[in-house]
Amino acid sequence: MNHGGSGGARRGTQTVQLGETGIELTRIGVGGGPLGNLFTVVTEPDAREVVREALRDGIRYFDTAPVYGMGLAETRLGQALAGTDRTGAVISTKVGRILSAEAPPDPGLLVDGEPIFRNTPPVNPFWDFSSDGVVASLQASLERLGLDRVDIALLHEPPPEQLDQAATDGYRALRHLRDAGTVRAIGVGWDVVEPMADLVADLEMDCILLASRYTLLDQSALGRLLPLCAERGTGVIVGGVFNSGILAVTDGRFDYLPADHQVRARVERITRHCDRFNVPLRAAALQFPLAHPAVAGIVLGMRSVDELRDNLRMLDVEIPAGLWTELQRDGLLPYDAPTPEPGWR
Repeated sequence: MNHGGSGGARRGTQTVQLGETGIELTRIGVGGGPLGNLFTVVTEPDAREVVREALRDGIRYFDTAPVYGMGLAETRLGQALAGTDRTGAVISTKVGRILSAEAPPDPGLLVDGEPIFRNTPPVNPFWDFSSDGVVASLQASLERLGLDRVDIALLHEPPPEQLDQAATDGYRALRHLRDAGTVRAIGVGWDVVEPMADLVADLEMDCILLASRYTLLDQSALGRLLPLCAERGTGVIVGGVFNSGILAVTDGRFDYLPADHQVRARVERITRHCDRFNVPLRAAALQFPLAHPAVAGIVLGMRSVDELRDNLRMLDVEIPAGLWTELQRDGLLPYDAPTPEPGWR
C-alpha cells in the first residue's frame, strides 16, 4: 500500500491507496453511525454540517450502512453531499440487511431493551445474503444516497448461520456488481477477527473494514488478519478506534456496552502513560492503528464539527517514541505492533 500522501496536507487529509484497488482515500473518513443517531440524536443541520465541513477540510472518505439509523444515515449523507464539490470523494456502504416495516426489532440492536439508534424511521432490518438480497440491499442504499454507484460495498457482519451464504451467494453478487461498474471494490465489514481472516484467505477481497479489533485496547487482528491482508494486497480500513468511546471520554462505552472494571483499569493505565508524556489519550488512540503498513485509513464517527476539528488536531499531535516504548514495557501493547515514528506522514 502506498502511503505517499499529498504534499503538505494535514495527516488526516493525506490521500493513500487502498490496497490494490486503485482507490485513493484520505487517512481519516467520516463514519455513518452518529449520522444515524447512534445513542444520541443528531439534528439534521448538525449532520449536514459535519459532512460538508469534512469536505471543506479535505476529507474525502465517507462510510455508511443501511442499519445505521435504519436508513437515516444514508439519507442524511446523500442529502449533505448533494450540490457539493465531491471531487475525489469515496463512499462505502454495506449489504446483507434489508430494511422493512414488517420486520421485528433486531435484539442485537438493543441495549438494556432500548434501541441503540434513536428516532429512526419505522423500519427494522432482516438478514439476507442471497444474490437477490445483496442486489436489493445495494439498490435501496443507492436510492437513499441519491447515487447510481458507490466506491465500496461490504458484506456486513454476517451471523454464523448466514456466513456460508454470505461467502457464496452474497460474494458472487458483489463480484457481479463490481463487474457491472456499480461498485469499484468489494469486501467485508466486521469486528470478528477469525471469520474475517477466513474470508480474506478464501476469497478475493479487495478491502476490509475492521471494526474495533486493531486499537490501543484490542490488537487481536495483529496475529493473523493484518499479515494476511498485507500478503494478499487487501486494503484495510480500521473503524471503532475509540472502542465505542472508552478511549475518548472517561465514562465511555466499550464495544457499545458499559465498560467493565477490567477494561476501565486498562484504560486508566494507558492514560497514566499518556499523561506522563503530555499526550492526549485520543491522540494516541487515533494514531496507533495508522502505523500498521496494511492500514490505509481510519473511519471516525463524528456528531459535530467540534468533534471533527478535535480529531484532526489529535492526528497532528506529535507523540514521543518513548510513549509507545513504555506502553510495550507495561504489557499494554505487543512488542511486534508497529508504532508511529515521530514526524510520521
